[in-house]
Amino acid sequence: MRRCDDPALLSGRLKDYPERLVRALLRMAEQRGQELYVVGGTVRDWLLGRVPGDLDITVANDAAAWCRGLIAELKGGAFVPLGGDEEDAARVVWQGLTIDFSGFRLGARTIEADLVLRDFTVNSIGVAFAALLDESVIPTLIDPLHGVADLRAQVLRACPQAFVDDPLRMLRGYRLSATLGFTLEETTRAEIARQAGLIGRSAAERITHELDLIMATGRAHAAMEGMATSGLLWQLIPDLARGVGMEQPGFHHLDVFHHSLAALGFMEEILAEPSRFYPENATEIGAYLKQPGMQSRLKWAALLHDLGKPLTMAIREDKGGRVTFYNHDQTGRDMVLQLGRQWRWGNENRERVAGLIAMHMQPFHLCNVRRDGPLSRKACLHLCKKAGDDLIGLFLLAMADSLAGKGEKKPPGLEAELSGLLAEVLEIHAQYIQPALQGPRLLSGGDLIASFSLPPGPLFASILDALELARVEGEVTSREEALRWVQQYLSDMRNA
Repeated sequence: MRRCDDPALLSGRLKDYPERLVRALLRMAEQRGQELYVVGGTVRDWLLGRVPGDLDITVANDAAAWCRGLIAELKGGAFVPLGGDEEDAARVVWQGLTIDFSGFRLGARTIEADLVLRDFTVNSIGVAFAALLDESVIPTLIDPLHGVADLRAQVLRACPQAFVDDPLRMLRGYRLSATLGFTLEETTRAEIARQAGLIGRSAAERITHELDLIMATGRAHAAMEGMATSGLLWQLIPDLARGVGMEQPGFHHLDVFHHSLAALGFMEEILAEPSRFYPENATEIGAYLKQPGMQSRLKWAALLHDLGKPLTMAIREDKGGRVTFYNHDQTGRDMVLQLGRQWRWGNENRERVAGLIAMHMQPFHLCNVRRDGPLSRKACLHLCKKAGDDLIGLFLLAMADSLAGKGEKKPPGLEAELSGLLAEVLEIHAQYIQPALQGPRLLSGGDLIASFSLPPGPLFASILDALELARVEGEVTSREEALRWVQQYLSDMRNA
C-alpha cells in the first residue's frame, strides 16, 4: 500500500474528471501561455487515496477571466463569483462538477509563495496541471510547508499568518478535523486560543456554512469540545459559556454546559445506531432521519437544548434552597430563534430547532404520567399536535438529554421508559388519532355559525379542538353525532 507522501498516487488522476473538461483546460493554458496548478483539497484528497468532489485550480491572476473562458470552451456551465473585492477567485459549475479558480494571493508572484499564504499545510500542496497528463511520469509535488509530512502524521498545522489573514480559518480547522479525522497540532490550537476574538470579523453566512459542515459529520461533539477549550465556541455562542460551572439538581452529574456537550455526543451515538435506543421503532426513525438536514438539526437541538437555563436559574428558599430552571425550555426557544436569525438560518431550520428545544421536557412529563397509569388518547393527541412532524425528533432529543444525565436522583430505567413511551404514542397515533383525523373535520366554523348562531371568536377553536378529541376517543364518528355533541357541549357550558 502506498503512503500518502507518494507522488505516484497522482499519476493519471485527471481521469477522475471528464475528458472534455481536461482538454478544455489544456487548450486554455496553451492559448494563454500560462501554467495551471492543481492545489488544495484536490491534491490533498488524491494523496489520501480519495476521489475529490471538486477541482481546485490556481492561476497567476484573473481567475474570473479563466472561468468565463472555460464556460466558453465547454459551451455551458454557470459562473459563480467567490470571495470579496480583494480576493481573486471564482467558480464554474458544470454538469454537477465544481471547478474553483483562484489567482495568486496578494503579495505572491510564484506558486510556492501563494501556497504559503493558504490556511493549513495539508492544503498547501500543489502540482502542475501539465505534469498530470502523462500517466507514465510521476509528477513533482510543490510542497513549501511540508504539508505531505503533516498528511502522513494526520495533523492540521496552520500556515503562517493564516488566522490573521482570514479568521474563519480557525473554524475551518475544526471542520477539517471533523471531516478528515485529523488532529489540530498544539501550536495551532494555541494560536486559535489567542486569536479567537477575531472570528467576529467573518460574515455570518460563512460561519454558518462551516458550522453546518461540522454538524454534518460524525465528529461534531469532538469539534465543539475543542472549540470550547480554545474559547472559539464562546465567541460564536456566548450564552453557552454561562453554563460552565453552573451546577444542576440531583438528576444531573455535570454542569449545564458540559451536560449539553454530552447530549450532543450521545445524539451522535443515537443517530449512528437508533435501533439500539428505540428498537421497536427503527423503521419510523429511519424514515424521519432521511429528511434533508434533519441530523444536523437534531445535533443543534442537543447542544442548545438548555441554553435558557442560565437566564432562568433561581435558588428557591421556599424549597430548601433548591436550584430551579423554570421555563428554561421556552426561554431557550426564544434565544435559539434569535441565534438562528443572527446566523441567517432558513426559516424552517430555525423554527424546527427552536421548536424541539421548546418541547424537550414533554417526553419526561409524560413518563411521569405514565408511571401512574396508561397513557390517555388525550395526552397523546396533545403531544402529537404540538410536536407535529418532529415527534420522533423530540424523542431522540429526550434520549440524548437523558443519557447525558447520570445524577443520583435520576429515575432508574429512564431510557427504557422513553423507548416504551415512543412505541406507545406511535401505536395510539396509528390506531386512533390518524384514522380519526384523516380527511376534513366533521364540522367547520361555518357549521357553528349556521347551526348554532355562534359569532366567530375564540370559542370556535375551543369547540373544534374538543370535538377533535371526542372523535379520537370514539365518542363521535359522523356529522350528525358531531352536531349533537356540540349542542350538548354548549348546554353544559351554559349550565356550568
